[in-house]
Amino acid sequence: MLTIVEGLLIFVAVSESVLGVLGNGFIGLVNCIDCVKNKKISTLSLILIGLASSRFCLIWIIITDAYVRVFSSDMYLSGDLIQYIAYLWVIMNQSSVWFATSLSIFYFLKIANFSHCIFLWMKGHITKIFLLLMGCLPISWLFTFPNIEIPFFNDTMKNRNTTWLSTMQESGYFINHILFNIGTLLIFVLCLITCFLLITSLWRHNRRMQLNATGFRDPSTEAHIKAMKILVSFIILFILYFVGTAIEISVGAVPENKLLFIFGLTTTALYPCGHSLILILGNSKLKQASLRVLKLLTINDYKWWE
Repeated sequence: MLTIVEGLLIFVAVSESVLGVLGNGFIGLVNCIDCVKNKKISTLSLILIGLASSRFCLIWIIITDAYVRVFSSDMYLSGDLIQYIAYLWVIMNQSSVWFATSLSIFYFLKIANFSHCIFLWMKGHITKIFLLLMGCLPISWLFTFPNIEIPFFNDTMKNRNTTWLSTMQESGYFINHILFNIGTLLIFVLCLITCFLLITSLWRHNRRMQLNATGFRDPSTEAHIKAMKILVSFIILFILYFVGTAIEISVGAVPENKLLFIFGLTTTALYPCGHSLILILGNSKLKQASLRVLKLLTINDYKWWE
């Protein structure tokens, strides 16, 4: 039986997940329709479709995992279900982070302005950079898959009627999960570097504008600020996602603490939902499409009430 606090947190998590599914589904659908109309697929559209698809699946995996752990814990701890969910989570989680990082690099190369030869080469080969990043994704899976075995859960299941857990078991459990997420953390560091360089580019651009004594923002400044907002929002939400995931992992050592797990779930669901909504508001094509959909829904609701 759930407490009032647990019920409220589950309601928030479900609401976040519904918004995330709708938001990511909308991003993927708009870009797919655009590619069909133009009869070609751009690098940005490919990144957004991959990002939306991976997050769409990630949300369903997170919710399925949470539902089984909260309401059917015995089924979760028995059999190979935990490993199947872990494999799917690794694929979709790393794909989501890889595509988000690729999007950050895309914005950086398109908007930032540096005179270094390496940056200029990368700017002229965005498609090759993206393909290289995507090629590294299966390699990351291969390094992560061997760490999915979680013997601590089996030991916890066998000894769940006792209160004693060995230090070796706990340390092995957490080390296993650190290795489990090391690839994602490395990608996140790459995104941090990209954001820092973009901020540096914006600062230099604003300094040049001040020296030229122009009293208005040019389109380049607006593009810098918009891209920086998207990058910073990704970093903040991904930190919350990592914190929520860490909470869920730590609860694995104390499976009876249901409230802490649900709190971690609510924090985790913010990332695939919130960042997708920010992308819709930050992308002119997606924003215009969302306004058209809202306008159609409003008109239909008005006609229905008449």
